[in-house]
Amino acid sequence: MRIAQVAPLYESVPPRYYGGTERVVSYLTEELVKMGHRVTLFASGDSATRAQLVRACPRALRLDSNCIDQMAHHVFLVEQVFKAAEVFDVVHFHIDYLHFPLSRRTSIRHVTTLHGRLDIPDLRPLYREFSDVPVTSISMAQRTPLKWLKWEGNVYHGLPLDLLRFQPNAQDYFALVGRISPEKGVDRAIEIARRVGMPLKIAAKVDRADKEYYEAKIRPLLDGPNVEYLGEIGQHEKQELLGNAAGLLFPIDWPEPFGLVMIESMACGTPVLAFRRGSVPEVVDEGITGCIVGDVKGAVQAVDKLLGIKRAGCRRGFEERFSARRMAEDYVQVYEQLVSRDAITAA
Repeated sequence: MRIAQVAPLYESVPPRYYGGTERVVSYLTEELVKMGHRVTLFASGDSATRAQLVRACPRALRLDSNCIDQMAHHVFLVEQVFKAAEVFDVVHFHIDYLHFPLSRRTSIRHVTTLHGRLDIPDLRPLYREFSDVPVTSISMAQRTPLKWLKWEGNVYHGLPLDLLRFQPNAQDYFALVGRISPEKGVDRAIEIARRVGMPLKIAAKVDRADKEYYEAKIRPLLDGPNVEYLGEIGQHEKQELLGNAAGLLFPIDWPEPFGLVMIESMACGTPVLAFRRGSVPEVVDEGITGCIVGDVKGAVQAVDKLLGIKRAGCRRGFEERFSARRMAEDYVQVYEQLVSRDAITAA
């Protein structure tokens, strides 16, 4: 098939540091190329891919100090896609709703994976208007606020099996990887680690919108014992941090659409201790790849169980459910479904 993948421009594909959507787009694109499909990737110019790359801007916008108006680059991206769209069998968008008005007014075959939370009130009238646009979810929990959208499928994220190595032996610390914001629960992770007497290593970025929260609520907690803040790390550094950890803490307080770091941890053999929010019950297999709890008290009580999980079983659970090949095959089924439906309509 001739497939276009349309990525956001905030990070390169794959990203140098944090960037879940762009990372998933990279894994999907490369796997589709391996499967023999003709893939074109629309992304920032500093992206790296075996597919044909269409550079919508010179470099990733978040790290470009010269970029003032990020939306301008995305409008240009959309125009590039639609100028070339007729040559593709399917155009797969990963840029939320930005292209919806144009998609509705053209005959191109397309689908959009929604990567973010959908419980924001501002989104409801927009998606109600565009309820005819074909979309896919990354967890069934993600669909809850907008169950009436035109869902074409649910595809869980996946990673290349050789991206992160299995680490059979763990060191005596917990890890937290991601972003510092109220919903990510860094303060709760620190509390859990301190109550059980386990060191905690935090690798997380601080967005501009969260700097005040970081300074007021989180930074004072970092001065205490057994808490190490590493800042934002890249993919290569995750191997050591996650692979050597006794467990990943994921004490979120929001409807997490997926949570890529959970399967990154599982790939290393490191079990996940997560709060029961959003996608967590769909991603974590209780007692096999981690433990699911309701609050800090439950997390403290579950630590012994978490540390008793077999790391080899954790890795096996990842391989069985969350490979990049499985993800790509699931998306190809969605593409074929769209093609088949068009063929029936044309007949």
